Amino acid sequence: MRFGVYTSGGDAPGMNAAIRAVVRSAISQKHSVIGIYNGYEGMLAKEFQELKLRSVANIIQRGGTVLKTARCASFHHAETREQAFLNLKEKEIDALICIGGDGSFRGAMALHAEHKIPVIGIPGTIDNDIYGTDYTIGFDTATNTALEAIDRIRDTAYSHNRIFIVEVMGRDTGFLALDVGIAGGAQDIFVPERTLAVDKVVSRIEDSVKRGKLSSIIVAAEGQKPGRAYDLAEAIRKKSGQEAKVCILGHIQRGGTPTARDRMLASALGAAAVNALASGFNCHAVGIVRNEVALTPLQEVTSNKKSIREDLLNLSQILAT
Repeated sequence: MRFGVYTSGGDAPGMNAAIRAVVRSAISQKHSVIGIYNGYEGMLAKEFQELKLRSVANIIQRGGTVLKTARCASFHHAETREQAFLNLKEKEIDALICIGGDGSFRGAMALHAEHKIPVIGIPGTIDNDIYGTDYTIGFDTATNTALEAIDRIRDTAYSHNRIFIVEVMGRDTGFLALDVGIAGGAQDIFVPERTLAVDKVVSRIEDSVKRGKLSSIIVAAEGQKPGRAYDLAEAIRKKSGQEAKVCILGHIQRGGTPTARDRMLASALGAAAVNALASGFNCHAVGIVRNEVALTPLQEVTSNKKSIREDLLNLSQILAT
């Protein structure tokens, strides 16, 4: 078989490890792999290149994606997808391996539904919000990047007896904020899944001051717009009279060398995607559930919302007292 592999949507540390695993696993089984550059945009522009064993040498430690990535608004149209399929057919690509998130998987599903090309998805996003897997590629690295920043900020917060609000990525989900907040010892954690009243936050800060705690770290997911932390800081100032400094981590969380955990996860899922296609699976996503490789239909993956753990949200409040 000839597989086409591409990365789509936002980049995530560990994507290169997944590409490497796809290429080397496929070649070990006598298949060939075509790299598709710039995601769905590359399908339309015929940005194809065969990947050999040495094509993926020395990339496992690199962040980002060597295949590049892009968002393709025109792929929402059937005629655009038909042109992409014709380009794939011209290149004699038999099946696709998509490394990305929910939007990327929806594009792959549409290609399969309309043109019957086999597809397998590999979940790659720092948000960890893909149903059907406990962890997504890039989440662990992003968490550790944000945590390192919080550890540094805490030194300044302690030295100046200040409140710091650290904004992490997460427009629709708070997986990153929750893990970073607990691991970083945050006073409070703001996530899109649960409304947290500013009055309650201010009350807890005041109680902490009475107990002798003169500095606090608050972690907030960006929500629907980056910069939400500034609104939160202003609300705290109005209600308590205390100034809260803001640090927005932004895209720094997406880059950097992937952790060992992300490299291992990406390697396992890349190989699993090849094995799934070779075994006849189609329109599924590979994932890790309870430390075992799992295959979940893409329709199920894109139709279900992965839930944040309420017990961890409750635990964060207990640990912050």
